[in-house]
Amino acid sequence: MTVTIVGSQLGDEGKGALVDLWGGDADIVVRYQGGDNAGHTVVEDGEEYKLSLVPSGAVRDKVGVLGNGCVINPRTLFSELDDLRERGLEPDVRLAKRAHVIMPYHRRLDNIEEEAKADSDLTVGTTGRGIGPTYEDKAGRRGIRVGDLLDPEVLRQRLEYVVPQKRAVIEDVYGLEAGEECDIEALVEEFTEFGRRLSEEDMVVNCGDFLAERRDAGENVMFEGAQGTLIDIDHGSYPYVTSSNPTAGGASTGTGLGPTVVGQGEVVGIVKAYLSRVGEGPMPTELKDDDRDEELADYIREKGGEFGTVTGRPRRIGWLDLPMLRHAARVSGFTGIAVNHLDVLAGLDEVKVGHAYELDGEERLTMPATTERWAECEPVLKEFETWPEVDWTEVAEEGYEALPDAAQDYLEYISDELDVPVYAVGIGPDREQTVHLENPFDK
Repeated sequence: MTVTIVGSQLGDEGKGALVDLWGGDADIVVRYQGGDNAGHTVVEDGEEYKLSLVPSGAVRDKVGVLGNGCVINPRTLFSELDDLRERGLEPDVRLAKRAHVIMPYHRRLDNIEEEAKADSDLTVGTTGRGIGPTYEDKAGRRGIRVGDLLDPEVLRQRLEYVVPQKRAVIEDVYGLEAGEECDIEALVEEFTEFGRRLSEEDMVVNCGDFLAERRDAGENVMFEGAQGTLIDIDHGSYPYVTSSNPTAGGASTGTGLGPTVVGQGEVVGIVKAYLSRVGEGPMPTELKDDDRDEELADYIREKGGEFGTVTGRPRRIGWLDLPMLRHAARVSGFTGIAVNHLDVLAGLDEVKVGHAYELDGEERLTMPATTERWAECEPVLKEFETWPEVDWTEVAEEGYEALPDAAQDYLEYISDELDVPVYAVGIGPDREQTVHLENPFDK
Protein backbone atom coordinates (compact mmCIF):
# COMPACT_ATOMS: atom_id res chain seq x y z
CA MET A 1 0.00 0.00 0.00
CA THR A 2 1.16 3.54 -0.74
CA VAL A 3 -0.20 6.88 0.48
CA THR A 4 0.94 10.17 -1.03
CA ILE A 5 0.60 13.35 1.00
CA VAL A 6 0.27 16.50 -1.14
CA GLY A 7 -0.01 20.16 -0.18
CA SER A 8 -3.13 21.58 -1.84
CA GLN A 9 -2.36 25.27 -1.56
CA LEU A 10 0.75 27.41 -1.14
CA GLY A 11 2.57 25.25 1.39
CA ASP A 12 2.27 25.36 5.19
CA GLU A 13 -0.94 23.29 5.15
CA GLY A 14 0.15 21.11 8.09
CA LYS A 15 1.30 18.11 6.05
CA GLY A 16 3.72 16.98 8.75
CA ALA A 17 0.88 16.49 11.23
CA LEU A 18 -0.92 14.13 8.84
CA VAL A 19 2.26 12.26 7.98
CA ASP A 20 2.68 11.85 11.71
CA LEU A 21 -0.96 10.78 12.23
CA TRP A 22 -1.01 8.11 9.54
CA GLY A 23 2.70 7.36 9.67
CA GLY A 24 2.10 4.75 12.34
CA ASP A 25 0.79 2.45 9.60
CA ALA A 26 3.69 3.21 7.25
CA ASP A 27 6.97 1.37 7.38
CA ILE A 28 8.83 3.91 5.24
CA VAL A 29 8.28 7.65 4.78
CA VAL A 30 9.83 9.10 1.62
CA ARG A 31 10.40 12.77 0.83
CA TYR A 32 10.22 12.99 -2.96
CA GLN A 33 11.22 16.60 -3.72
CA GLY A 34 12.48 19.86 -2.24
CA GLY A 35 15.24 20.51 0.23
CA ASP A 36 15.75 22.21 3.55
CA ASN A 37 13.41 25.01 2.51
CA ALA A 38 10.50 22.79 3.56
CA GLY A 39 9.45 23.35 7.15
CA HIS A 40 7.46 20.56 8.78
CA THR A 41 6.38 20.88 12.41
CA VAL A 42 5.44 17.69 14.27
CA VAL A 43 4.10 17.65 17.84
CA GLU A 44 4.56 14.41 19.77
CA ASP A 45 3.30 14.21 23.38
CA GLY A 46 3.54 17.98 23.67
CA GLU A 47 7.11 17.96 22.32
CA GLU A 48 7.56 20.06 19.18
CA TYR A 49 9.95 19.03 16.42
CA LYS A 50 10.72 21.48 13.62
CA LEU A 51 12.15 19.60 10.64
CA SER A 52 13.29 21.12 7.37
CA LEU A 53 14.86 18.09 5.68
CA VAL A 54 14.51 14.88 7.69
CA PRO A 55 11.21 13.14 6.79
CA SER A 56 8.51 13.65 9.43
CA GLY A 57 8.23 9.91 10.03
CA ALA A 58 11.58 9.96 11.83
CA VAL A 59 9.75 11.15 14.95
CA ARG A 60 7.79 7.88 14.92
CA ASP A 61 10.80 5.58 14.40
CA LYS A 62 10.03 4.98 10.72
CA VAL A 63 12.64 4.55 8.03
CA GLY A 64 12.97 7.94 6.34
CA VAL A 65 14.18 8.24 2.76
CA LEU A 66 15.26 11.37 0.89
CA GLY A 67 14.50 10.45 -2.71
CA ASN A 68 16.33 11.32 -5.90
CA GLY A 69 13.94 14.23 -6.45
CA CYS A 70 15.30 15.98 -3.36
CA VAL A 71 18.23 18.35 -3.12
CA ILE A 72 20.20 17.76 0.04
CA ASN A 73 22.41 20.01 2.14
CA PRO A 74 24.56 17.61 4.21
CA ARG A 75 25.26 20.35 6.76
CA THR A 76 21.53 20.68 7.47
CA LEU A 77 20.98 16.92 7.37
CA PHE A 78 23.56 16.05 9.97
CA SER A 79 22.62 19.02 12.15
CA GLU A 80 19.00 17.81 12.26
CA LEU A 81 20.01 14.19 12.86
CA ASP A 82 22.36 15.17 15.68
CA ASP A 83 19.65 17.32 17.26
CA LEU A 84 17.10 14.50 17.12
CA ARG A 85 19.60 12.11 18.69
CA GLU A 86 20.31 14.60 21.48
CA ARG A 87 16.55 14.58 22.16
CA GLY A 88 16.51 10.82 22.58
CA LEU A 89 15.47 9.68 19.09
CA GLU A 90 17.32 7.28 16.80
CA PRO A 91 16.30 8.35 13.28
CA ASP A 92 16.98 5.93 10.43
CA VAL A 93 17.41 8.10 7.34
CA ARG A 94 18.55 6.94 3.89
CA LEU A 95 19.63 9.12 0.95
CA ALA A 96 19.15 8.33 -2.72
CA LYS A 97 22.46 8.09 -4.58
CA ARG A 98 20.88 10.04 -7.42
CA ALA A 99 19.76 12.96 -5.21
CA HIS A 100 21.62 16.21 -5.86
CA VAL A 101 23.70 18.00 -3.25
CA ILE A 102 23.33 21.64 -2.26
CA MET A 103 26.81 23.14 -2.26
CA PRO A 104 27.90 26.38 -0.52
CA TYR A 105 28.11 28.19 -3.86
CA HIS A 106 24.43 27.39 -4.48
CA ARG A 107 23.43 29.22 -1.31
CA ARG A 108 25.63 32.19 -2.17
CA LEU A 109 24.18 32.47 -5.67
CA ASP A 110 20.61 32.08 -4.39
CA ASN A 111 20.99 35.16 -2.21
CA ILE A 112 22.88 37.15 -4.86
CA GLU A 113 20.24 36.48 -7.52
CA GLU A 114 17.31 37.28 -5.22
CA GLU A 115 18.96 40.55 -4.22
CA ALA A 116 19.53 41.38 -7.88
CA LYS A 117 15.77 40.94 -8.50
CA ALA A 118 14.81 43.10 -5.53
CA ASP A 119 13.90 46.14 -7.61
CA SER A 120 11.83 44.15 -10.12
CA ASP A 121 8.53 42.27 -9.97
CA LEU A 122 10.42 38.98 -10.32
CA THR A 123 11.36 38.65 -6.64
CA VAL A 124 10.23 35.20 -5.53
CA GLY A 125 10.94 35.48 -1.81
CA THR A 126 13.13 32.39 -1.62
CA THR A 127 14.47 31.03 1.65
CA GLY A 128 18.02 31.57 0.40
CA ARG A 129 18.87 27.89 0.97
CA GLY A 130 20.31 27.29 -2.50
CA ILE A 131 17.41 25.14 -3.68
CA GLY A 132 16.81 26.80 -7.06
CA PRO A 133 20.48 27.01 -8.12
CA THR A 134 20.93 23.32 -7.23
CA TYR A 135 18.01 22.29 -9.42
CA GLU A 136 19.43 24.55 -12.16
CA ASP A 137 22.70 22.60 -12.05
CA LYS A 138 20.77 19.33 -12.06
CA ALA A 139 18.96 20.34 -15.25
CA GLY A 140 22.19 21.75 -16.67
CA ARG A 141 23.97 18.41 -16.09
CA ARG A 142 26.68 19.91 -13.91
CA GLY A 143 25.36 18.96 -10.48
CA ILE A 144 26.99 17.03 -7.65
CA ARG A 145 25.05 13.93 -6.58
CA VAL A 146 25.07 12.08 -3.28
CA GLY A 147 26.83 9.14 -4.91
CA ASP A 148 29.67 11.48 -5.95
CA LEU A 149 30.46 12.20 -2.30
CA LEU A 150 31.48 8.57 -1.85
CA ASP A 151 34.35 8.86 -4.35
CA PRO A 152 36.79 11.74 -3.67
CA GLU A 153 38.26 11.61 -7.16
CA VAL A 154 34.87 11.84 -8.85
CA LEU A 155 33.90 14.65 -6.47
CA ARG A 156 37.08 16.57 -7.29
CA GLN A 157 36.54 16.10 -11.02
CA ARG A 158 33.00 17.44 -10.79
CA LEU A 159 34.05 20.43 -8.69
CA GLU A 160 36.98 21.32 -10.95
CA TYR A 161 34.49 21.61 -13.80
CA VAL A 162 31.71 23.56 -12.08
CA VAL A 163 33.44 25.82 -9.54
CA PRO A 164 35.24 28.02 -12.09
CA GLN A 165 31.83 28.68 -13.69
CA LYS A 166 30.36 29.72 -10.36
CA ARG A 167 33.32 31.95 -9.58
CA ALA A 168 32.96 33.64 -12.98
CA VAL A 169 29.25 34.29 -12.37
CA ILE A 170 29.90 35.79 -8.93
CA GLU A 171 32.85 37.92 -10.03
CA ASP A 172 32.30 38.73 -13.70
CA VAL A 173 28.49 38.92 -13.84
CA TYR A 174 27.68 40.34 -10.41
CA GLY A 175 30.99 42.10 -9.73
CA LEU A 176 31.36 40.54 -6.29
CA GLU A 177 34.22 38.67 -4.65
CA ALA A 178 34.07 34.89 -4.51
CA GLY A 179 34.90 33.39 -1.13
CA GLU A 180 35.22 30.02 0.55
CA GLU A 181 32.20 28.73 -1.36
CA CYS A 182 34.50 28.55 -4.42
CA ASP A 183 37.55 27.01 -2.70
CA ILE A 184 37.83 23.63 -4.41
CA GLU A 185 40.25 22.13 -1.88
CA ALA A 186 38.07 23.12 1.07
CA LEU A 187 34.96 21.76 -0.67
CA VAL A 188 36.64 18.44 -1.50
CA GLU A 189 37.78 18.06 2.11
CA GLU A 190 34.43 18.92 3.71
CA PHE A 191 32.19 16.98 1.36
CA THR A 192 34.47 13.93 1.26
CA GLU A 193 34.03 13.83 5.02
CA PHE A 194 30.27 13.95 4.57
CA GLY A 195 30.59 11.05 2.13
CA ARG A 196 32.64 9.09 4.65
CA ARG A 197 30.00 9.57 7.32
CA LEU A 198 27.19 8.61 4.94
CA SER A 199 29.06 5.44 4.03
CA GLU A 200 29.95 4.52 7.62
CA GLU A 201 26.35 4.97 8.76
CA ASP A 202 25.06 2.98 5.74
CA MET A 203 22.75 5.83 4.71
CA VAL A 204 23.07 5.75 0.91
CA VAL A 205 20.71 3.62 -1.22
CA ASN A 206 19.60 3.11 -4.78
CA CYS A 207 16.21 4.62 -3.99
CA GLY A 208 13.96 2.88 -6.53
CA ASP A 209 15.46 -0.56 -5.84
CA PHE A 210 15.35 -0.01 -2.08
CA LEU A 211 11.68 0.98 -2.08
CA ALA A 212 10.65 -1.76 -4.53
CA GLU A 213 12.31 -4.42 -2.38
CA ARG A 214 10.61 -3.15 0.75
CA ARG A 215 7.21 -3.05 -0.97
CA ASP A 216 7.73 -6.57 -2.30
CA ALA A 217 8.35 -7.60 1.31
CA GLY A 218 4.87 -6.28 2.20
CA GLU A 219 5.82 -2.93 3.72
CA ASN A 220 3.71 0.22 3.43
CA VAL A 221 5.22 3.35 1.90
CA MET A 222 4.17 6.94 2.51
CA PHE A 223 5.30 9.62 0.05
CA GLU A 224 5.71 12.99 1.73
CA GLY A 225 5.51 16.09 -0.44
CA ALA A 226 7.02 19.40 0.57
CA GLN A 227 5.55 22.86 -0.19
CA GLY A 228 2.24 23.00 -2.06
CA THR A 229 0.56 22.72 -5.45
CA LEU A 230 0.59 26.44 -6.20
CA ILE A 231 4.36 26.60 -5.95
CA ASP A 232 4.90 23.56 -8.19
CA ILE A 233 7.38 24.44 -10.95
CA ASP A 234 4.94 23.24 -13.65
CA HIS A 235 1.50 23.70 -12.11
CA GLY A 236 2.01 26.66 -9.80
CA SER A 237 1.98 30.46 -10.05
CA TYR A 238 5.18 30.71 -12.09
CA PRO A 239 7.65 32.36 -11.49
CA TYR A 240 6.62 32.56 -7.80
CA VAL A 241 7.30 28.86 -7.37
CA THR A 242 9.78 26.39 -6.00
CA SER A 243 12.04 24.45 -8.38
CA SER A 244 10.50 20.98 -8.09
CA ASN A 245 7.16 19.15 -8.32
CA PRO A 246 5.26 18.95 -4.99
CA THR A 247 2.26 17.49 -6.86
CA ALA A 248 1.62 13.75 -6.84
CA GLY A 249 3.47 13.12 -10.11
CA GLY A 250 6.66 14.09 -8.31
CA ALA A 251 6.26 11.07 -6.05
CA SER A 252 7.03 8.84 -9.02
CA THR A 253 9.85 10.76 -10.68
CA GLY A 254 11.33 11.69 -7.31
CA THR A 255 11.66 8.15 -5.97
CA GLY A 256 12.07 5.69 -8.82
CA LEU A 257 8.72 3.93 -8.29
CA GLY A 258 6.45 4.04 -11.33
CA PRO A 259 3.26 6.09 -11.73
CA THR A 260 1.15 2.93 -11.54
CA VAL A 261 2.50 2.35 -8.02
CA VAL A 262 1.61 5.87 -6.90
CA GLY A 263 -1.68 5.83 -8.82
CA GLN A 264 -2.88 2.57 -7.32
CA GLY A 265 -2.52 3.99 -3.83
CA GLU A 266 -4.19 6.87 -2.00
CA VAL A 267 -3.39 10.51 -2.80
CA VAL A 268 -4.46 12.78 0.06
CA GLY A 269 -4.61 16.54 -0.38
CA ILE A 270 -3.87 18.51 2.77
CA VAL A 271 -5.99 21.66 3.01
CA LYS A 272 -5.70 24.52 5.48
CA ALA A 273 -9.17 25.81 6.42
CA TYR A 274 -8.07 29.27 5.28
CA LEU A 275 -5.13 30.39 3.14
CA SER A 276 -1.62 31.51 3.98
CA ARG A 277 1.44 32.30 1.92
CA VAL A 278 5.09 33.11 2.49
CA GLY A 279 6.69 35.05 -0.34
CA GLU A 280 5.52 36.94 -3.38
CA GLY A 281 2.84 36.29 -5.98
CA PRO A 282 -0.93 36.71 -6.46
CA MET A 283 -3.39 35.75 -3.73
CA PRO A 284 -6.94 36.74 -4.80
CA THR A 285 -8.60 36.00 -1.45
CA GLU A 286 -5.95 37.81 0.63
CA LEU A 287 -7.25 39.86 3.55
CA LYS A 288 -5.68 43.23 2.82
CA ASP A 289 -8.30 45.64 1.42
CA ASP A 290 -8.87 47.76 4.54
CA ASP A 291 -8.03 48.09 8.23
CA ARG A 292 -10.73 45.58 9.18
CA ASP A 293 -9.27 42.98 6.84
CA GLU A 294 -5.77 43.59 8.16
CA GLU A 295 -6.93 43.27 11.78
CA LEU A 296 -8.63 39.98 10.93
CA ALA A 297 -5.50 38.75 9.14
CA ASP A 298 -3.38 39.66 12.17
CA TYR A 299 -5.79 37.78 14.46
CA ILE A 300 -5.74 34.63 12.31
CA ARG A 301 -1.96 34.86 11.89
CA GLU A 302 -1.37 34.99 15.64
CA LYS A 303 -3.96 32.36 16.52
CA GLY A 304 -2.77 29.98 13.80
CA GLY A 305 0.95 30.54 14.41
CA GLU A 306 1.35 31.65 10.81
CA PHE A 307 5.07 32.31 10.77
CA GLY A 308 7.42 30.39 8.47
CA THR A 309 8.94 27.25 10.03
CA VAL A 310 12.17 27.81 8.11
CA THR A 311 12.27 31.61 7.81
CA GLY A 312 10.17 32.88 10.71
CA ARG A 313 8.56 35.34 8.29
CA PRO A 314 4.90 36.29 8.93
CA ARG A 315 2.64 34.64 6.37
CA ARG A 316 0.08 36.48 4.28
CA ILE A 317 -3.49 35.46 5.19
CA GLY A 318 -6.62 34.99 3.07
CA TRP A 319 -9.92 33.16 2.90
CA LEU A 320 -10.00 29.60 1.54
CA ASP A 321 -9.67 29.63 -2.25
CA LEU A 322 -11.82 26.94 -3.95
CA PRO A 323 -10.61 27.53 -7.54
CA MET A 324 -7.12 26.83 -6.20
CA LEU A 325 -8.30 23.61 -4.55
CA ARG A 326 -10.16 22.44 -7.66
CA HIS A 327 -6.93 22.93 -9.63
CA ALA A 328 -4.93 21.01 -7.01
CA ALA A 329 -7.42 18.13 -6.88
CA ARG A 330 -7.27 17.71 -10.66
CA VAL A 331 -3.49 17.95 -10.95
CA SER A 332 -2.80 15.32 -8.29
CA GLY A 333 -5.96 13.21 -8.50
CA PHE A 334 -6.94 13.38 -4.84
CA THR A 335 -8.71 10.36 -3.40
CA GLY A 336 -9.38 12.22 -0.15
CA ILE A 337 -8.54 15.39 1.77
CA ALA A 338 -7.59 16.39 5.29
CA VAL A 339 -8.63 19.86 6.50
CA ASN A 340 -6.38 21.48 9.11
CA HIS A 341 -6.67 24.52 11.39
CA LEU A 342 -10.47 24.43 11.49
CA ASP A 343 -10.26 25.61 15.10
CA VAL A 344 -8.50 28.82 14.06
CA LEU A 345 -11.70 30.06 12.36
CA ALA A 346 -13.82 29.48 15.48
CA GLY A 347 -15.25 32.55 17.17
CA LEU A 348 -14.90 34.87 14.16
CA ASP A 349 -17.59 37.39 13.28
CA GLU A 350 -17.51 36.18 9.69
CA VAL A 351 -16.25 33.20 7.69
CA LYS A 352 -15.98 33.40 3.93
CA VAL A 353 -14.67 31.28 1.07
CA GLY A 354 -13.54 32.28 -2.40
CA HIS A 355 -16.04 30.07 -4.24
CA ALA A 356 -15.07 31.26 -7.73
CA TYR A 357 -13.25 34.04 -9.58
CA GLU A 358 -14.57 36.83 -11.74
CA LEU A 359 -12.38 37.51 -14.76
CA ASP A 360 -13.37 39.63 -17.77
CA GLY A 361 -16.94 39.68 -16.54
CA GLU A 362 -17.20 35.89 -16.41
CA GLU A 363 -17.28 33.53 -13.45
CA ARG A 364 -14.50 30.91 -13.38
CA LEU A 365 -14.37 27.88 -11.12
CA THR A 366 -10.68 27.16 -11.60
CA MET A 367 -7.44 29.03 -12.13
CA PRO A 368 -6.09 30.66 -15.31
CA ALA A 369 -2.89 29.11 -16.63
CA THR A 370 -0.77 32.25 -16.35
CA THR A 371 0.08 34.09 -13.18
CA GLU A 372 -0.58 37.45 -14.81
CA ARG A 373 -4.19 36.47 -15.53
CA TRP A 374 -4.56 34.97 -12.06
CA ALA A 375 -3.53 38.32 -10.58
CA GLU A 376 -6.47 39.92 -12.45
CA CYS A 377 -9.02 37.59 -10.84
CA GLU A 378 -11.46 38.95 -8.28
CA PRO A 379 -12.81 36.47 -5.74
CA VAL A 380 -16.51 35.62 -5.70
CA LEU A 381 -17.00 35.18 -1.97
CA LYS A 382 -19.47 32.82 -0.32
CA GLU A 383 -20.34 33.53 3.31
CA PHE A 384 -20.82 30.78 5.90
CA GLU A 385 -22.47 30.67 9.27
CA THR A 386 -19.82 31.07 11.96
CA TRP A 387 -19.12 28.57 14.72
CA PRO A 388 -18.10 29.13 18.34
CA GLU A 389 -15.04 28.19 20.31
CA VAL A 390 -15.53 24.78 21.92
CA ASP A 391 -13.48 22.31 23.90
CA TRP A 392 -11.48 20.99 20.95
CA THR A 393 -9.85 18.23 23.01
CA GLU A 394 -13.32 16.94 23.83
CA VAL A 395 -14.31 17.16 20.15
CA ALA A 396 -11.24 15.14 19.15
CA GLU A 397 -12.22 12.45 21.65
CA GLU A 398 -15.88 12.31 20.61
CA GLY A 399 -15.40 12.53 16.83
CA TYR A 400 -16.86 14.28 13.82
CA GLU A 401 -20.43 14.62 15.11
CA ALA A 402 -19.12 16.67 18.05
CA LEU A 403 -17.99 19.44 15.69
CA PRO A 404 -20.28 22.48 15.65
CA ASP A 405 -22.97 22.14 12.96
CA ALA A 406 -21.70 25.19 11.06
CA ALA A 407 -18.17 23.74 10.98
CA GLN A 408 -19.57 20.48 9.59
CA ASP A 409 -21.41 22.47 6.90
CA TYR A 410 -18.13 24.16 5.99
CA LEU A 411 -16.30 20.84 5.67
CA GLU A 412 -19.10 19.22 3.67
CA TYR A 413 -19.09 22.15 1.25
CA ILE A 414 -15.36 21.65 0.58
CA SER A 415 -15.83 17.89 0.18
CA ASP A 416 -18.76 18.32 -2.21
CA GLU A 417 -16.96 20.90 -4.34
CA LEU A 418 -13.87 18.70 -4.72
CA ASP A 419 -15.89 15.46 -4.98
CA VAL A 420 -13.66 13.66 -2.46
CA PRO A 421 -14.26 12.58 1.14
CA VAL A 422 -12.72 14.21 4.21
CA TYR A 423 -10.35 11.77 5.89
CA ALA A 424 -9.31 13.92 8.85
CA VAL A 425 -9.91 17.32 10.44
CA GLY A 426 -7.12 19.09 12.31
CA ILE A 427 -8.33 21.07 15.34
CA GLY A 428 -4.99 21.58 17.07
CA PRO A 429 -1.26 20.94 16.57
CA ASP A 430 -0.94 17.62 18.41
CA ARG A 431 -1.72 14.24 16.84
CA GLU A 432 -4.46 13.70 19.43
CA GLN A 433 -6.11 16.97 18.32
CA THR A 434 -7.30 15.47 15.05
CA VAL A 435 -10.76 14.17 14.19
CA HIS A 436 -9.97 10.95 12.35
CA LEU A 437 -12.62 9.76 9.88
CA GLU A 438 -10.69 7.44 7.53
CA ASN A 439 -7.23 5.91 7.54
CA PRO A 440 -5.99 5.93 3.91
CA PHE A 441 -3.92 2.82 4.63
CA ASP A 442 -7.17 0.94 5.28
CA LYS A 443 -8.75 1.88 1.94
